[in-house]
Amino acid sequence: MNEAFVGSKQLIHCYKHDGKPHRSWSHTVILEETDQHFISINNRTMVTESDGRTWFTREPAICYFPKNKWFNVICMIRKNGVFYYCNIASPTLYDGEALKYIDYDLDLKVFPDYHYKVLDEAEYASHKKLYGYSDELDHIFREQLDILIEMTENMEGPFRPGFAEKWYDAYLKSEKEKV
Repeated sequence: MNEAFVGSKQLIHCYKHDGKPHRSWSHTVILEETDQHFISINNRTMVTESDGRTWFTREPAICYFPKNKWFNVICMIRKNGVFYYCNIASPTLYDGEALKYIDYDLDLKVFPDYHYKVLDEAEYASHKKLYGYSDELDHIFREQLDILIEMTENMEGPFRPGFAEKWYDAYLKSEKEKV
């Protein structure tokens, strides 16, 4: 783990399969980096869409970015519980400029009671044709979606009860120590 990296503010850049920018976040605070993942937090962060529109995240969100899995998980901490937005995406990398990944359209929304819904299947089908996703990539995406669903059902990884709250509390503690 790079201790100097933890606590730093970094950009997040999300791309589409053709390499064009899709969305970017003005900053995320790195809470942990291991050989397996990055964990960070966004809180009232400006997001810029590919068409130039901007908006701000509404609530604190713990971001789980695996380095060797084809997904990422955003744990949104709301008054009525933790909601999860999972993107089927390339493994996340840090290149000295930003955390970067490619978004592959399929998403999984998980509610605080752990029921879930697969989202954006029509967009995925359209982009599969547009970008020419190979059968091998399609297999990887479907397999990773199944893994996410299994993790949700078993409450594992970032879906573990208390995971998001633990990291949010650690962030709040580190912020108090800075003052």
